[in-house]
Amino acid sequence: MLKTVVCVSGGGTNLQALIDGIGQGTIRNVQIVRVISNNRNARALERAGEAGIDAVCVSPRDYGDREQFNEALLHRVEEAGPDLVVLAGFLVVIPPQLIRRYENRIINIHPSLIPSFCGKGYYGLKVHEAALARGVRVTGATVHFVDEGTDTGPILMQKAVAVRDGDTPETLQRRVMEEAEWVILPQCLDLIAAGRVTVADGKAHIAE
Repeated sequence: MLKTVVCVSGGGTNLQALIDGIGQGTIRNVQIVRVISNNRNARALERAGEAGIDAVCVSPRDYGDREQFNEALLHRVEEAGPDLVVLAGFLVVIPPQLIRRYENRIINIHPSLIPSFCGKGYYGLKVHEAALARGVRVTGATVHFVDEGTDTGPILMQKAVAVRDGDTPETLQRRVMEEAEWVILPQCLDLIAAGRVTVADGKAHIAE
C-alpha cells in the first residue's frame, strides 16, 4: 500500500479525483494518509474530512519566519509516514529539506505542457492567461517529480488539450482539469503504487 500525503492550497479538485479513483478502484494500492493545506479555508480540507482522511493546516501566518514554517511543514509530512507526497495545487515554495528528504518521492501536477508556461509566477489562471495571450493551439497538463528548481524535475506524464476559439482563462482551465489533470494524476499514482516508475539520469521511466 502506497501511503500518500496530498498537499493542496485551494478547492482540491485534483484531490477529489484521487479520492474518487481510489474509491472506484482505478487507483490501486494507494492510501491517502493525510491532506495538508497552507490555507485553513481551503475546500480541500473539507473534501478530506468528508472522505475520512486526516486533514491539517500548516499556514505561514502561524509562524514567526519562513524557517519555522518549513520545519513545521516537514514535521507534519514526516509524522504521517508517507511513501509519496503529491502536490495538487499547493501554492507554497517547497522547502529544500523536504525535497531532499523525499527525493524522487514528490510529484506535482502543473496545468501546462512543460517546458511551456511554467516556472516562477506561472500558477492557477496565470498559466492559462499566458497560453491564450501567446496564441497556442494546444496546451495541457504535466505530472513531474519535484526537485529544487521550479517545475524543472523529471517529467512523468503529459496530456495535451486543444485550445478553442473563444476560450477564456476560466473555460480553458476547466477543460485542462477535466481532460488532462484529473486523468493523468490518478494514472501516475496507480503506476507508482504498482512499482512501474523509476527515476534515473534525470528522467522518469515507466516500465511496461
